[in-house]
This record gives sequence, C-alpha cells and structure tokens, in this order.
Amino acid sequence: MPQLIFRGVEIEDIKKISTKLVDDLEAIVECPRDYFTLEYIESLNIFDEREVPGYPFIEVKWFDRGQEVKDKVAKSIDDALKSEGYDNTDIFFTNLNENDYYENGKHF
Repeated sequence: MPQLIFRGVEIEDIKKISTKLVDDLEAIVECPRDYFTLEYIESLNIFDEREVPGYPFIEVKWFDRGQEVKDKVAKSIDDALKSEGYDNTDIFFTNLNENDYYENGKHF
C-alpha cells in the first residue's frame, strides 16, 4: 500500500516512469518501496457512439497521510507523467480505513 491505478496512460510509459516514481514516492510517503503497487488498466472510452482516446486518470488507494503528503504525491505523479508528454492528468485519492483493510486475515 499505496496502490496507483493508471487509466488512459500507455503501459510502456508507466514502465518508463515506474522506478523513479516509486523512488520519489518512497521518500514522500516514508514507506518501503515494496509496499507500492502500480497497476495498468486497459480501458476503452466511448463518446457519441465512437471510441475516443483515453484521458490520463490515476487513482491512488492508500491510508490517509494528510493533505501535505497528498499534495506532494499528486505533484510527483503529475511530474512523472509530464516527463512522458502527458500535459493534463486527473489524480484522485481513495482513503482506506485501516479496520477495513485485511492482510492475511488480520486488519491493520
């Protein structure tokens, strides 16, 4: 945890940014790098009966770490995507409740 879910971003671009992005996020969030998950979801966007290009949309699922950390994480993700030519991105956070998150049958 945290989990970053990418839509509307090419998988090869995610691979290119993955190491540096996790390095940066590890320092910001202050958790081990193997806690991070980057997931690519292939999606199809439809508008007016046609397939249209996707828009970069990144969801971050995590245990809340406060607004200051959230702002830094969002900027880091945005900067990483800008480095690959994605000028506009949407990033949103889903806060998980530790009592609702189980690992090996035990909640945090």
